[in-house]
Amino acid sequence: MRVLVLGGDGYLGWPTALHLSDCGHQIAVLDNFARRGYDEELGVRSLVPIEDLDTRIAAWHEVSGQRITAYTGDLLDAEFVYRVLAEFKPEAIVHFAEQRAAPYSMIDRQHAVYTQHNNVIGTLNLMYAVAELDPSIHLVKLGTMGEYGTPNIDIEEGWLEVEHNGRKDRMLYPKKPGSFYHLSKVHDSHNLEFGCRIWGLRVTDLNQGIVYGQQTPQTAQDARLATRLDYDAVFGTVLNRFVIQAVLGEPLTVYGTGGQTRGLLDIRDTVECIRLAVEHPAEAGEFRVFNQMTESYSVGQIAQLVSECFPGPVQVEHLENPRVEQPEHYYNVKHTGLVGLGLQPHLLSDTLIESLFDIVAANKDRVDLNALLPTVRWKGGVKTA
Repeated sequence: MRVLVLGGDGYLGWPTALHLSDCGHQIAVLDNFARRGYDEELGVRSLVPIEDLDTRIAAWHEVSGQRITAYTGDLLDAEFVYRVLAEFKPEAIVHFAEQRAAPYSMIDRQHAVYTQHNNVIGTLNLMYAVAELDPSIHLVKLGTMGEYGTPNIDIEEGWLEVEHNGRKDRMLYPKKPGSFYHLSKVHDSHNLEFGCRIWGLRVTDLNQGIVYGQQTPQTAQDARLATRLDYDAVFGTVLNRFVIQAVLGEPLTVYGTGGQTRGLLDIRDTVECIRLAVEHPAEAGEFRVFNQMTESYSVGQIAQLVSECFPGPVQVEHLENPRVEQPEHYYNVKHTGLVGLGLQPHLLSDTLIESLFDIVAANKDRVDLNALLPTVRWKGGVKTA
């Protein structure tokens, strides 16, 4: 199958491209390298050194014998998007090409506007290109579990059967996102569902949990194939921060009470979820939603698990939560769709023991301790009386 991976230079886009290529698909990647630009803007860098895209592609050809085509450009450039689709003629498109960090979107007005404009308009350009050039293309779009927020009811897979005043209907699950980034993903989902209804598009929306891990079977074959590992307070994940702090002998910094619960999954499961979605496409006119997660933990539980798995003493320190979110909440997510397609999940405790501590230890000299501390506050960009 011909698969175009948008955001193919990124943390997940690059290993996804390699995984699909290794499974026999013909791959092209597209990127504008904005993610590397965010590092320059914020003065941070990946804990694990990463090569430029040309070097990565050449290394993959050397290791596997497979070729990957590269396109450099921006989804905000509609003419470019149309040109790439007309030239490569993909049968499936995997869409990672968005600004993905909640804290980045909450820095100030400029970053909120940039995030929404970049994400929503880029996806709209892509939707129109698919609808006008080849509506049979299956669009696999990376959403986020953060679209749902933390409602006090079970979270279904995208859709909800509702009965109101004696009448019933099936509608998109109500969304309660916690940042301007997550809001942009909600807008994407609504736009894509609309495109399925009016144009007959075929879309799989993957509401993904927090991804952990840095290696897949493909990236582990050569150091030049490594994907990034973010740990800073803007783009890093809580798990990466805790692992680095444990390795360095620093206290694990838990925001608030640590009662905030989220869905998680291993990076190896992420790329496999994409493969399963690509190889089992949605029907024409279908807006299919999968909740892409395998386990759920509270922040406090993650800290406890890191403490138990790390072969040494670990301390925990509670900080004032820079975010506006419920400190304790109900969280029960349905996530059976991908398992039904054949996903066999990895467990967080196994990943910690197998690789993360060793990867961090090998690169600990690259850690900037100041980057671990929160600098963005959800109310910080708004002037109050």
